[in-house]
Amino acid sequence: MASLVFLALIIGVFYLLIIRPQRKRAKSQQELAASLKAGDEVRTVGGIHGVVVSTDEDSVVLKVEEGRIRVSRRAIGARIGDDG
Repeated sequence: MASLVFLALIIGVFYLLIIRPQRKRAKSQQELAASLKAGDEVRTVGGIHGVVVSTDEDSVVLKVEEGRIRVSRRAIGARIGDDG
């Protein structure tokens, strides 16, 4: 009986420390990707800084220095004005 309680405690701690924060980060990332619009200054997960020129269902065109690149919405790591 004590081993079942211990196992339940381990599972509860695992959920609170690993699964719950991971779900929260994933939800935040999805909200960021869905809210992107032209003119937003962003940073990709690869460290590329640019300004959103256009978006479609699953990609974003960024203006970087003198050119443009197309990246997946999921590759956008942060909006620059939000967290630097």
